Amino acid sequence: MPTLKFLPLFCLVSAGIAAFPLASSRAQDTPSPAPERRDICVYGETSAGVIAAVQAQKMGKSVVLIAVNKHLGGLTSGGLGFTDMGNVQTLGGMSRDYFHRIWSHYQKEQAWKFEPKQAFKNIGQGNPALNDELQIATVFEPHVAEAVFDELVAENHIEVVHGRLDLKNGVTKTGGKIQTIRLEDGRVFAAGMYIDATYEGDLMAKAGVTYAVGREPNARYKETANGIQTPAAKNQLPEGIDPYAKPGDPSSGLLPGVNANAGGAVGAGDTKIQAYCYRMCLTDIPENRVEIQKPAGYREEDYELLFRSIEKDPKPKFFKLSMLPNRKTDSNNNTGLSTDFIGMNYAYPDAGYARREEIALAHKRWQLGLVWTLQNHPRVPEALRAYYKPWGLPKDEFADNGNWSPQLYVREARRMVSDYVVTETRILNPRLPRRSVGMGSYTLDSHHVQRVVDAKGFVRNEGDVQKKTPKPYGIDYGAIVPKARECGNLLVPVCLSASHIAYGSIRMEPVFMTLGQSAATAAAQALDENVPVQKVDYAKLKARLEADQQILRLAE
Repeated sequence: MPTLKFLPLFCLVSAGIAAFPLASSRAQDTPSPAPERRDICVYGETSAGVIAAVQAQKMGKSVVLIAVNKHLGGLTSGGLGFTDMGNVQTLGGMSRDYFHRIWSHYQKEQAWKFEPKQAFKNIGQGNPALNDELQIATVFEPHVAEAVFDELVAENHIEVVHGRLDLKNGVTKTGGKIQTIRLEDGRVFAAGMYIDATYEGDLMAKAGVTYAVGREPNARYKETANGIQTPAAKNQLPEGIDPYAKPGDPSSGLLPGVNANAGGAVGAGDTKIQAYCYRMCLTDIPENRVEIQKPAGYREEDYELLFRSIEKDPKPKFFKLSMLPNRKTDSNNNTGLSTDFIGMNYAYPDAGYARREEIALAHKRWQLGLVWTLQNHPRVPEALRAYYKPWGLPKDEFADNGNWSPQLYVREARRMVSDYVVTETRILNPRLPRRSVGMGSYTLDSHHVQRVVDAKGFVRNEGDVQKKTPKPYGIDYGAIVPKARECGNLLVPVCLSASHIAYGSIRMEPVFMTLGQSAATAAAQALDENVPVQKVDYAKLKARLEADQQILRLAE
C-alpha cells in the first residue's frame, strides 16, 4: 500500500484549512450490512439537496436522498421566507419552478387565512414579494415552502431516507472514489456518484477533501474584504459602551462574548466564522400567537450589552420584522445587537452532532431570551416593551418543534478548497468563467465575527462586510468539484470552493438550488460517460443545463 502524505496538521490549521485522512475504515467486529445501491446518493435535505435529487431522477438515475433532519428544505423552509434573491433574472431551471409554485399557492383565496391578500404590502428584497409579471414569489411562510419541497419529492417518487453519517467510520474509499457511506444506524449506501448538499460539508470532509474554516488573509487571494475587518464596519453598536462587567473596572472582567482585541491586524486571516442565528417566524395575530416565555437558564448578565445599547440608543431596531403573508415575519438580525449570537459558533463546523446541538440550543436560548427581555424586562423602556410585546410564535408553524424553526442559520461552515476557488476578485470582475453552472448576484455579505474592545476602550463589533457586486457573475464548474486526486465521484454544491468573502455572496438559497440542479446533471453525465466528475464534457453539460432552462449568463 502506498504511503499517504499530508501537510503537517499545524500548518493547515494555522492557515484555516483542515485535512482529514483520505478514507476511514470500520473498526468493528460485526460485519457491515450489504450496501443499498443507487446510481446517485444525495446527502443532505437542504434546498440544494432536494433539487439535486429531483434532477437526478429526471436524468433517469436511481437516487436516494439522505435527510439528516426531519423536514425538507433547510433554511428555505426553516424560516428564511424573505428570500435573499439578488438579481431575479439569474433565476432559472428548477429554482425558478420552485418559486413559481409558491406564487401559485398564494393565488388561491384559501391561502390567506389571517389577512386578505390585498392587505399584504407585497414588499420583497429588491423585488415584489409576489411578482405577478414573472409569476414567482420570493416571500412566503415556512410551512408553504416545506409543502412545495414535499410536493416535488412526491411527484418525482424520490426515495427519502432519514439518518446521519457515521462521523467516525462513515466513508470508505478506493482508488480516489467513495465506495460506500455508512449511517449512524448501520445502514450502508453505495453509489456511483455522491452529492454533499449539507450546510456543514460532513461527507466532503470525511471523504478526505481539503477544506477551509474561517477567514483567509487578504493576501492569499489578493482580496480586500477578507480577513479581520475594521471595527468601523456597518451594523455597529452605539458609541461609548463600556466593555467591563463593572463599568470602568477592568478587574471585573469583560462582558460575555467580548474579546480583549481583534486577534490580528486588519486583513489578517483567522479561524473564526461569521455569526449564526435562527430566522425567527413571529406573528401578531392573537388567535395564532404563542407568547414567548423566559427560556430555561436565562441569565440577566447575558443581556447586559443589550441594556447598555438601549441606554445609548433606545430605538426599536433590535431585530427585523420583514413581513410574510398572513401577518407573519422573517425576523433576521438587524443593527449592532440583535439575533446573531456573535462569537458563539466557532466550534460548530468541525464539531460532532452532540456539540452542534448544544451550540444550536444556545442560539435558541439567546434569541428567545432577547425577545423576552425586550418584551418584559424593567430595564427596557416601556415604549420599547410595548413595541415588541404583540409578537409571538405562530401556532401553525413548526408545530412539532415548539413553534420554533428546527434549522439553525448556518451562514458558513466548511468551504471546499479545490483547484478553482471563487474569490472576491472573480466576483467583482465578472468576466464569465469558462464553465458556468449557475449565477450569483448578491452583495458580498459577511455578518459580524466577534466583539472586541477597540482602541478607545469601548465595545465594537468586527467582521461585517457589505460590498455591492457590480453585476451578476457566473460560478465555474470547478468550484463544485474537488481536486481530482482527492475524490473523483463527489460534487459539493453548498460547501463549494470559495473564499470567505466570496462565499458571502454565493451563500443564498436560490443559488444553492441552482447549483444542486447543476451538480446532479453533472453527476448523471459522469456516470453515462464513465469518467470522474473533473472530466465531464462541459459542452454537453452546458447544453443540458440550458435545455433545462438554467441561467448560465445574462445578455450584455
